[in-house]
Amino acid sequence: MTIKDGDFVKLSYTGTANGLVFDTTDEEEAKTADIHSPAAIYGPVTICVGQKHVITGLDEELVGKKVGTEADVTVLPEKAFGERDSKKVQSYPKNKFKDKPVRGMRINVEEHGEGVVVDVIGSRVIVDFNAPLAGQTLTYHYKIEEIVSDPLEQLKGIIRLYAGKDMEVTLDSGKATVTLPPGINYDRRWLLWRGRIIHEGFETVADISDITLVETYKRPEKKEE
Repeated sequence: MTIKDGDFVKLSYTGTANGLVFDTTDEEEAKTADIHSPAAIYGPVTICVGQKHVITGLDEELVGKKVGTEADVTVLPEKAFGERDSKKVQSYPKNKFKDKPVRGMRINVEEHGEGVVVDVIGSRVIVDFNAPLAGQTLTYHYKIEEIVSDPLEQLKGIIRLYAGKDMEVTLDSGKATVTLPPGINYDRRWLLWRGRIIHEGFETVADISDITLVETYKRPEKKEE
C-alpha cells in the first residue's frame, strides 16, 4: 500500500541545516545535538499527509512511498521556510520596548509578530522577522513507521501535534470527548491552536460527528488554621 494525501502515518525524522540538527523526533539525537527540551514529547509523530503537519518538502516526499520506507530528502527554501526577505528586517526606537533589548532576544511586535533582535545601534533596535532557517536548504532523514487507521489514534495525534501534550480522549459512536488537563486555558499554545484542532478533527478524521471538550475544576482544599 502506497501513501496518499489524507492518510495518517507515524513518522520519525531528523532535520539538519548546514550539517547541524535543528529538529528531531529522536530524544537521544536531540540530546546529542544540544536541542533537547524536557517539555517536548519525543518518538514518532502521527501526521495526516497533505495537511502540512511537517515542512512542505517533507510532506510531499511521503506521497507514493510505502510503510517502512527510510530515506533522505533535500528540501529547498521555497518548500521549507522560504527565502529571506530584507523587508522583514525592521528598525525601531529603543524606547518602544518595555524591557531593554539585547542581541538575540526574541520579542513580539504587534504589527509583525515575533522576531529576533539582531543588533542594537545607539537608540535604534534592529529586529529580524524572518524565520531562523529562512533561505536555507534543509535535509531530512525520515522513516515511515506505520499507517494509523484508528480514528481515535488519529485524533490523539492531531491533539499532540498542536497542543504539544497528550490528553485523555474517547470516541464512541462518532462522539469524541477530550478531557482537558487542569490549567490548560492558561496555556498560550492551546489557546492558539484549539480551533485548529477541532477543525482538523472534523476535516481529516472520518465519522466524527461531535467533539466535546471537558474541563473539570476541583474545590481547593482548605488550609488548616
